[in-house]
Amino acid sequence: MKTLDTFLFGLYPYICLSVFLLGSLIRFDRDQYTWKSDSSQLLKAGQLRWGSNLFHVGVLFLFFGHFAGMLTPHFVYEPFITAGQKQVLAMTAGGIAGTLAFIGVTILLHRRLSEPRIRVNSKTSDIVMLVLLWLQLALGLASVPLSAQHLDGSVMLLLAEWAQRIVTFRPGASALLADVSWVFKAHIVLGMSIFLIFPFTRLAHVWSGFATVGYLLRPYQVVRSRRLNVPAGHNQPRHPGASV
Repeated sequence: MKTLDTFLFGLYPYICLSVFLLGSLIRFDRDQYTWKSDSSQLLKAGQLRWGSNLFHVGVLFLFFGHFAGMLTPHFVYEPFITAGQKQVLAMTAGGIAGTLAFIGVTILLHRRLSEPRIRVNSKTSDIVMLVLLWLQLALGLASVPLSAQHLDGSVMLLLAEWAQRIVTFRPGASALLADVSWVFKAHIVLGMSIFLIFPFTRLAHVWSGFATVGYLLRPYQVVRSRRLNVPAGHNQPRHPGASV
């Protein structure tokens, strides 16, 4: 069991993160035309709208909440909030966001499986991805009542210390999770597995969402006319995205 824990929580995270980063880079370099989320909105558009909006709102909140909550050292927030208070906040906010995302992904999965025209045009990776996300959100929600059994924040601190040791390449990370519930362990392993398959699925389009921030902050275009004898003052910069 110790050997399995060492692999899953000491080595497997680095395998997943390496494939996630290198795979995303290679796919962008070699297959840019597949860097998108295939649309099926002409079929059952109402279900798609509700499912997609609920899922994206919930999962984005969960992603940034996990990122900040797991990777922020305890001493940073300790002067302002106790570990127990942080855990209650995480359970409440995460429970609400997780419920929204779970409802959304359930709608999306039902839509993809129940509509023959969508099912026949779905890739295997689309269905596998939705099933994995459904399971991951279900495990996350299942961890909420378990967290309520130790409101001192002790397990949350262990999980955060594990994540911080992984990203800072410090030893002893796997030993921290030896005694935590299987629900937390399964949630972590499945979450890392989603990062592992990320570059090979439509999830890769998430990178484009982050890229829009760079688009908004880029310099203005300078548009110059090709016509002759145009005064220099007419070459005015236009807003990003303006057509030439």
